[in-house]
Amino acid sequence: MGLGLPVPAITIGLLIASNVFMTVAWYGHLKFKTAPLLTVIAVSWFIALFEYILQVPANRIGHGHFSAAQLKTIQEVISLSVFALFSWLYLGERIGWQHGVGFGLICLGAWFIFHDFG
Repeated sequence: MGLGLPVPAITIGLLIASNVFMTVAWYGHLKFKTAPLLTVIAVSWFIALFEYILQVPANRIGHGHFSAAQLKTIQEVISLSVFALFSWLYLGERIGWQHGVGFGLICLGAWFIFHDFG
């Protein structure tokens, strides 16, 4: 599987695609505040199905190369990155310096997850 791509590339690629679907499912409806809530929930669940179709194989393929904690850390960093772009480009929300500092601190935490202190 993966057309000869390395496991990290496949895993991260699937996680990026998965997080795009997740972000659209969770936050895309915010531009449609007049849509009935049950409709929004149904559409969000349908979109989220594709998130699971990508997320589950990403974790299965990546586990072994990455630990479960590392997979979750990768997913969270990707999730925040995708969300920042989505909120800026789709929702038109401003990304301030404090968001950058907070994200930097999260990335520092991710560094600790991946660093082997022996």
